[in-house]
Amino acid sequence: MSRGRGIGAQYNSARGGSATDRVSTHMRRRMYARFIAAGVTDDDHILDVGVTSDREQLASNYLEAWHPRKDRITACGIDDAAFLEDAYPGMRFVRGDGKDLPFPDASFDWVHSSAVLEHVGSAGEQARFVSELYRVCRKGIFITTPNRWFPVEFHTVLPVVHWLPKPWFRALLRTLGHDALSREDNLNLLGRRELAQACAQAGLPAWRIGSVSLLGWPSNLLLVARRAQAAVARAPRDGGC
Repeated sequence: MSRGRGIGAQYNSARGGSATDRVSTHMRRRMYARFIAAGVTDDDHILDVGVTSDREQLASNYLEAWHPRKDRITACGIDDAAFLEDAYPGMRFVRGDGKDLPFPDASFDWVHSSAVLEHVGSAGEQARFVSELYRVCRKGIFITTPNRWFPVEFHTVLPVVHWLPKPWFRALLRTLGHDALSREDNLNLLGRRELAQACAQAGLPAWRIGSVSLLGWPSNLLLVARRAQAAVARAPRDGGC
């Protein structure tokens, strides 16, 4: 996936340490807490799909930075993020595409992926990504993605223009010089309905879509899908998990 002018490895034009970056870090702290609360234990082996080569954003590769058991983490992504093995001794980095993971079925207890799904392409490719993450998990998957219906588009920090029909939004991005982000294979935002459709197309038997909010508005969607033997009894929501 190519990147255009002003877009870093995070597909993000915000400068590291900026107010936008600090807000993003706060939100990722909350999402990490929700990941652990999904039922992750210290002994669980975790695959983190979509790690980045970015070293400027405060919360880049937050799972590797914040999780206490580095020896239980395998990081995977299309970027060269081999430096993570030196930064966080004990973890392992494997170069690979989340839509075609180089691991056998049920290789990891949990599969985690944050702010990657919106960058893998069309709705069909997004479903393929979800299906592949589910294939290699034993207990469940945890995926975060920005909510398309939050008033600010996080990658460009533009207000409400991403609410336009997607062809219009992409044309506007090209006009504003965001050529890379104007392409569907680089940015394809999802709302709750699109995320549920991806889960259904991926063939997941059950899932739950939650969210974290910023200023009272759901800013990021959180998908949890558990294997039947790892499911925790709770009231059905969305996909019924």
